[in-house]
Amino acid sequence: MLPIVVGIGAFQLIPVVVSMYSSLTRWDGIESPQFVGLQNYKDLLTTDPIFYQVLRNTLLFTVISVPLTVLFALVLALFANLRLPGLAFFRTAFFAPYVMNVVAIGYVWFNIYSPDGILNSLLKTVGVQGPSWLADSTWVIPAVIIVNVWQGVGYPMVILLGGLQNIPAELHEAARIDGANGWSRLLRVTLPLLTPQIFFVLLAQFISSFQVFGLIYVMTKGGPGFSSSVYIFYLWQVAFQQGKFGYAAAMAWLMVILIAVIAWAQWQLQKKWVFYG
Repeated sequence: MLPIVVGIGAFQLIPVVVSMYSSLTRWDGIESPQFVGLQNYKDLLTTDPIFYQVLRNTLLFTVISVPLTVLFALVLALFANLRLPGLAFFRTAFFAPYVMNVVAIGYVWFNIYSPDGILNSLLKTVGVQGPSWLADSTWVIPAVIIVNVWQGVGYPMVILLGGLQNIPAELHEAARIDGANGWSRLLRVTLPLLTPQIFFVLLAQFISSFQVFGLIYVMTKGGPGFSSSVYIFYLWQVAFQQGKFGYAAAMAWLMVILIAVIAWAQWQLQKKWVFYG
């Protein structure tokens, strides 16, 4: 077990301790860090207006993208669970974007969203003047959310599909004999027995929504202004463009605290709606 213990210590425990200490210092990554206590946290919460804008962008991104991703994943899982010829191809096609290179995906969608791109050309054929999707502060977050949902729906679809296939067919047959139609079976049999998988994908998608970086970096660079800058992207800018490693470490620990609090709240609420049959 020694190699595992050493690996965990070197690549997880030590970086965590270093990051925690760095958040209490003023450090540019070159000179010796200067201990400043909780000053970085105070500056973040009281004197950094960009921090709150970035936090709002991230929460908006999370509140919209997570439910949409889970909803579309559920619809695709229900479709992929049907007994139809050729469904193996569609299952692969739905999952493929999840394992594709995010930089390649970002460049493809960047061209789709360009003012003279495919999307605006299609809208023009029906008499609609498309906006400048990635240069308009009103449309940039929705545009990135669409790409994120399309790219990320494959993994929760697989999890939900596995849950669907583990539901005993006898339960559906009993409900059918009792006169329940398809919609009633979905609401009263399928969804209650699928709640453990739904809870898992909700929690996983919530955590991953705070880690979105590649799409923002490739498609918008956080612009226009800071309209599409999300938490991790701003943290990267602070650390590697501004050279404020201590300040960035404080941002990282605030994010850890925020995610932990919301995840704990989700864990407490799941006792009221998750059915472990």
